[in-house]
Amino acid sequence: MIRESKLKSDQAVFREVVAAGDYFMRQVNEGQTVRILDLEGNQAADTLFYSAKDPTERYSAMDTIREQGNVYLTTDSILMSNECNPMLDIVADTCGRHDTLGGACATESNTVRYALEKKCMHACRDSWLLAVAENEQFAMSKRDITHNINFFMNVPITSDGGLTFEDGISAPGKYVELKARMDVIVLVSNCPQLNNPCNGYDPTPVEILIWD
Repeated sequence: MIRESKLKSDQAVFREVVAAGDYFMRQVNEGQTVRILDLEGNQAADTLFYSAKDPTERYSAMDTIREQGNVYLTTDSILMSNECNPMLDIVADTCGRHDTLGGACATESNTVRYALEKKCMHACRDSWLLAVAENEQFAMSKRDITHNINFFMNVPITSDGGLTFEDGISAPGKYVELKARMDVIVLVSNCPQLNNPCNGYDPTPVEILIWD
């Protein structure tokens, strides 16, 4: 469901542009609102959420899909944790649909999906591993990297129940906005994938904004 935000960018308490292939990792407190902004369009932002109090409690695709009865996320979707607690609400969305099933690119999937020589191309999982290694204050490790949301990514379900990766349905200036129901750690890989159309074969920056 398309719903525009009433929040003004110049009133945000935090803003950061995340380059293509880079990561973002920061705590967002209960009651704060975070926006992921697709600056140039047709980009994918692979995102994980964790309870800041205990990162073993984290976003769960299974619980989120079951509770809302929909595999896609948009305005009024509630992101659930693996303990079935609400973590964040999507309060605004100008894209209209976000993927919960496609997963994140990795060196292994690059090899299987594309070619052996694609293995060492940068991937979202590498960005997340670098993030947890460089942010020891969150006390996380490789074991904490689980299933994610692909904001802006277009992954239609086929008639036989499969998945396909198609051109993005986002555009320059489109965004998704979430309000935290608990203190959360937000971990974003601004996807560097060059081998499928999720980024239009041309990864571009996103911007993260936070309001109190």
